[in-house]
Amino acid sequence: MSRVLEENPMEKNERAGAIPSAVYVLALSLFAMGSAEFLMGGILPMIAADLHVALPTAGTLISAFAVGALVGGPPFAILALRWPKRGALFASQVAFIAATACSLLAQGYGAMLVARFAMGLAYACFWAVAAATAVQVSPQDRRAKALSIVVSGLTAAMVLGGPAGTFISDLTGWRGGFWAVVAATVFSAIGCLVALPKHVSGNAALPDLKTELRAMKRPVLWVAYATTAVTTAAYMGTFGYLGALLLDVSGLPADWLPAVLTLFGVGAFAGLTIGGRTADSRPFATLVAGIVGVVFSSAAIALLASHWRATVALVFLLGVAGFLLNPAVWGRVYAVAPDAPMLAGATNSSAFQAGLTLAPLLAGLPINLGHGLPAVGWAGAAMGVVALGLAILGARLSRA
Repeated sequence: MSRVLEENPMEKNERAGAIPSAVYVLALSLFAMGSAEFLMGGILPMIAADLHVALPTAGTLISAFAVGALVGGPPFAILALRWPKRGALFASQVAFIAATACSLLAQGYGAMLVARFAMGLAYACFWAVAAATAVQVSPQDRRAKALSIVVSGLTAAMVLGGPAGTFISDLTGWRGGFWAVVAATVFSAIGCLVALPKHVSGNAALPDLKTELRAMKRPVLWVAYATTAVTTAAYMGTFGYLGALLLDVSGLPADWLPAVLTLFGVGAFAGLTIGGRTADSRPFATLVAGIVGVVFSSAAIALLASHWRATVALVFLLGVAGFLLNPAVWGRVYAVAPDAPMLAGATNSSAFQAGLTLAPLLAGLPINLGHGLPAVGWAGAAMGVVALGLAILGARLSRA
């Protein structure tokens, strides 16, 4: 009788094969916090004018967040190994809210730079614990699907949260968009407290520092991280220059640009939906299909950039292919290291952030060499070929 009374709703869902509601709350939380990462690009000139700094200097505020997210994942995963999942998630959200508020109340560039770095650290901590939690609360044959749902929160932040925050900032001043992020994070933090039990249990191995560090020695795991970083850089590098390419090369009317970039987001959601359904049963095929799709669409963009109708269609396909492979690369890490749910996931999150950080640099190389904007497509295709080689190498190491 006591067992029935104590039974957790998520355990019932797990036996029934359903995705627990907590996974959707984690996606909402990632949407709220991730919007702060993609909001800066649209309001950077306002921030530069308000802080009386040059635009490139203001751009380092974006880098500060990215660096915090890049380096913070693994250390915080180790620190949070013994913390209850719900407490760790809530604490990281509170830290994020506090750091964001400090960045908005800061009167100078230096203080805001430090606060942005702290925001990235808190964001990395949440990423690390959220991914492990999604795996632990979900049925074993639905983990890739659960991870795709969590990652969809980041996708929504990129295609909806950032533009919505920019719109709010245009109406209220640049701080208004970030106060909206704070409000959304408060709401999602309360949701995590309600949706998650005090102690999360599941099929995944219980976290242990020695076991997790031992798992990190596996070469195949680092190949999986490299695959995550390179695939992310492949499609996000092309995406980062799409606005300039569509306007300056394709001749797209400026009024259409937001709709076309939103089309990328629609493709991303479609890719996540498909990948979430196929990555559990056919992980390697899903990964290869996504990478080949990125190579094809990137190369086609390079060849057909002067034709705006073809380029618009290819933007959608790039979104589908890029996010089709996301559940596969995340599921791959947990398949290789099921005994390291915290540290393996956190390091993969850092690999994802590394890909985001490197994307504009690598895609911009051919532009700096004088090959023009369409060459970003060739850069994306080249990175896709490298990613395909890494995926094949990872499969061979797994068999070995």
